[in-house]
Amino acid sequence: MQLDFADKHKVFIQKIQFSDAVNGIKTNILRLDNIHPIISGNKFFKLQLHLAKALQDGYNTIATFGGAFSNHIVASACACKEIGIESIGIIRGEEPESKSETLIAAADYGMKLIYVSREDFKNKDSIKNKFKDENYYWINEGGYSVLGAEGTKDICSWIDESYTDIVCAIGTGTMMAGLVAGSMQHQRVIGISVLKGATTLKRDMEVLLPPSDLQKNYEVIDGYHFGGYAKHPKELIDWMNLFYEQNNVPTDIVYTAKLCYAVKDLLLKGYFNHNSKIMLIHSGGLQGNLSLKPKTLLFN
Repeated sequence: MQLDFADKHKVFIQKIQFSDAVNGIKTNILRLDNIHPIISGNKFFKLQLHLAKALQDGYNTIATFGGAFSNHIVASACACKEIGIESIGIIRGEEPESKSETLIAAADYGMKLIYVSREDFKNKDSIKNKFKDENYYWINEGGYSVLGAEGTKDICSWIDESYTDIVCAIGTGTMMAGLVAGSMQHQRVIGISVLKGATTLKRDMEVLLPPSDLQKNYEVIDGYHFGGYAKHPKELIDWMNLFYEQNNVPTDIVYTAKLCYAVKDLLLKGYFNHNSKIMLIHSGGLQGNLSLKPKTLLFN
């Protein structure tokens, strides 16, 4: 079943300035953020097979998990509205007095928000059991699943054999698993962790892969989280503005800014081989910047 609310023709590959002068290395970025205004970047790809299966199997509601600033929550809410199905978001933490832009937008798209304590949120099976008599199709937090990874494998259709390295930000590992599965044998897939102290990220990603893909070339790199998930010190904000001035590419404070910063730093440290050709994945998520004060970013 095809979902027609995303426009894959709007995805394009853009050259990045900072790399060409480094040992002949070329770097491009895949602008998946253009595929849809809200269900942007990897969100569409992680959701596409789940949504199609839910419709095909006759479910009347999608239920999923996320935090108050989750790109996945707002993308799921919007996608459900697009296909005409109800949505429920199980939100980590007590209901805030002042809701985030993410929660406001999700509610505007028709998502019913249910708040649970941080402790209860850890037991997803218990939450699901409370709604076992309902006709709900459940999607894990961030779309983490084999089906989500299979959907993101489509991203590799834009990445031809000339690329030596594919680099993405990694949160749950779902997109990275799809990129590994879709990559060619000579290509290396690199995940830049946006989480602090996430020692299980690589293993979590590998769980989504068939045994045959575990032999491929991939790695997860830590140390570019800028203090932790969604942390955005002034250094990162300044970098985002500089990167935008140089390349006209908007990035987000959670994923893509840290990805691009990491690639430049790794280039300067000689991490990539001479004559490498690198593809960065713009995974969307620009709505995460709405939590910033107006005019903090040049593209806000």
